[in-house]
Amino acid sequence: MKNEHAQHGKEENGGQALAGHRLELSYDSRRISVDLDVAIPRGRITVIVGPNACGKSTLLRALSRLLAPRSGQIILEGKDIRRYGAKELARKLGLLPQSSVAPAGIRVADLVARGRYPHQTLVRQWSKADEAALWRAMADARVTALADRAVDELSGGQRQRVWLAMALAQETQVMLLDEPTTYLDIAHQLEVLELCRRLNREGGRTLVMVLHDLNQAARYADHLIAMRAGTIQAAGPPGEVLTPSLVEQLFGIRCLVVPDPVTGTPMVVPISAVPQADDSPAPA
Repeated sequence: MKNEHAQHGKEENGGQALAGHRLELSYDSRRISVDLDVAIPRGRITVIVGPNACGKSTLLRALSRLLAPRSGQIILEGKDIRRYGAKELARKLGLLPQSSVAPAGIRVADLVARGRYPHQTLVRQWSKADEAALWRAMADARVTALADRAVDELSGGQRQRVWLAMALAQETQVMLLDEPTTYLDIAHQLEVLELCRRLNREGGRTLVMVLHDLNQAARYADHLIAMRAGTIQAAGPPGEVLTPSLVEQLFGIRCLVVPDPVTGTPMVVPISAVPQADDSPAPA
């Protein structure tokens, strides 16, 4: 496992699948990022980390065209993302947002089937290929047994896996996943992350994920992007990015960074919080 991760990280990535140039991003009229440049290597797993409200999800929304930058340009596979038609874009790029709401009473299989919509035309309706993609996606996300259940009857973790199945059914070469392990217990978190790795290693897909767990990020990422206050503080292989000084800068904690005993990737061991200016003890 150690060698597989290290060797894959050294392979030639074949350029950028997705990139943003001089982006100015705002959310709810609040400026998040200014003059931001970001590059997503093709055929790799990129993970974005950083403290809450640092702009991770805003960046992901911009890269998926859900959020229009105030200025700057986003390039998908060598073409300005604004030049893609809606269905064409949905065949190239899939997004699993942080939270989604399903139509009331919809069955799991029917929701997952919506991932095939970009492949439908007036001439080409539901086909055997669509049916195969539907069941393959549900099997990969471990939701086949839930096919006839109503989505709104499921637990939060089950619903998260159903939304993942819908994104998988889209069969795009670029997938953006905003906190895909949200609501999942540790076993299902690992299942989802291993699935993401398999999609990348076996299918050559480019994956971009936002994760909160630094050790999971280091274990599964080929390329790590560290953000703080709307800026990219560091980007590159996890072994180069995750240093004690960077973790302290991002999260305000003192830590050790040691090799993961299973993978050899960086593992963050927290020691203590760094006192902030307003944390000083009150006078006696």
